[in-house]
Amino acid sequence: MTRRAARQEQHRADIYEAAARLIAERGFHGMSMRDLAVATGCGLSSLYNYFSSKEELLATLQARAFETLIGAAEESMAGVADPASRLYLFIYNQVQYFTQHADVMRVLVHEAAALPAEHRQRVRALKVQYFRVGRDAVAAVFGDGCAGPDSAARGQVAEAELERVTYSLFGMINWVWAWYDPDLHGTPQDVARSIHGLALCGLVARCPSRQAEYEKLQDDLAPTLKNLAAPSLVGSLH
Repeated sequence: MTRRAARQEQHRADIYEAAARLIAERGFHGMSMRDLAVATGCGLSSLYNYFSSKEELLATLQARAFETLIGAAEESMAGVADPASRLYLFIYNQVQYFTQHADVMRVLVHEAAALPAEHRQRVRALKVQYFRVGRDAVAAVFGDGCAGPDSAARGQVAEAELERVTYSLFGMINWVWAWYDPDLHGTPQDVARSIHGLALCGLVARCPSRQAEYEKLQDDLAPTLKNLAAPSLVGSLH
């Protein structure tokens, strides 16, 4: 990427970050293009060099978020074979992204219905793709079975159960942005660990087997976590 292209991409990312903030504050219909021009220091006409309408802006903002999440999840899990570790990385990536981009998550949750029909299919396809990444991670954990010494239950799980559990997992992760306070709840890694433990062992939070696995998992994944850059709208797939 040339220096000029990098500047343009950074400017585009700044526009989307500002748009997410304004939409989160005022709602999609309450934000005007003039508001966005003032917030970004762009001329009103210059904004249309990046998108043709406010509706396209909303669609692209949502699409870029899902592209970023898909790319970050797949990159972090590449080469990691252990199902529990893969699930943790999937959870951690989303927690990290949305604790740093809460405005984007607010837009995804509250403004999905504002998308015009011609843009919904694009965003919907990315949602489905991202859901499948999470569902595959959950299915692998089911297949691996319980890590406890008294259980060796392994194998396939019914599709309906897999869907219910995966949606429940997303339900936990998706609302972190609404309550997360680093002073009260620790780091994104701490939050991911709590959600991961709940997903694997329910409310049996002090399962000795799982605690030992967590200590090993943290040691095994330490190099990976250290190298994971916080995903941003700049790093979206194209």
